[in-house]
Amino acid sequence: MFHTTSGKFQLRFQSLSRTGCDFAFSCDQHGHVDLDGMGERERLNYLYARAMIGREVAYPAVEVITLQ
Repeated sequence: MFHTTSGKFQLRFQSLSRTGCDFAFSCDQHGHVDLDGMGERERLNYLYARAMIGREVAYPAVEVITLQ
């Protein structure tokens, strides 16, 4: 799983297959991500996940990050 947890919320793209990878990105409570604040690899992963909605990943969901 690709995971970024620098904020209090994350935008998660869940894999549609059991063997696939989920993608998660820091976002605000509305699901907006800071593209300018992402590194190149993270930005490419985000754009890939958006392009694969319905094919490899489900529509994204905003989740609260809980610290354990």
